Amino acid sequence: MALFPVQGCVEGDFVLVLVPVDDQDPMSTVALSIAHHGIGKRVAAQDRPLRVRWQGDLVPDDATIASLGCAPLDVLEVVYA
Repeated sequence: MALFPVQGCVEGDFVLVLVPVDDQDPMSTVALSIAHHGIGKRVAAQDRPLRVRWQGDLVPDDATIASLGCAPLDVLEVVYA
């Protein structure tokens, strides 16, 4: 378990944020960590689950940064599913 820096944004937001996440956290937790910086501030909250998209593909909720093979500062996009 180690802190891992990723860049993230919420779909519809114009701000890219630097977020430290744990490399063993599931994507559902990573999505919440990234969403905290945009939802309710620049992007309206919705009553739908959050998902992470990386390199154009939706990532399984139980995947981790380590299992994906993300590099430091890769961009993860949080979308409503």
